[in-house]
Amino acid sequence: MRIVGGLHRGRALVAPKGDKTRPTTDRVREALFNILAHGTPALPHGARVLDLFAGSGALGLEA
Repeated sequence: MRIVGGLHRGRALVAPKGDKTRPTTDRVREALFNILAHGTPALPHGARVLDLFAGSGALGLEA
């Protein structure tokens, strides 16, 4: 896992060991932030993301 955008782009992240967590993949996070940054007609202006299960904290670190 790595940070896909921002000042720390490319920095590796360590997820908790074991099968209790399944971090959001780099590809999915990148797609999510592209949608939020560039918008889409189906997305309300000012929409936000809530990472309820922040196992690795990747979404919060990139936001």
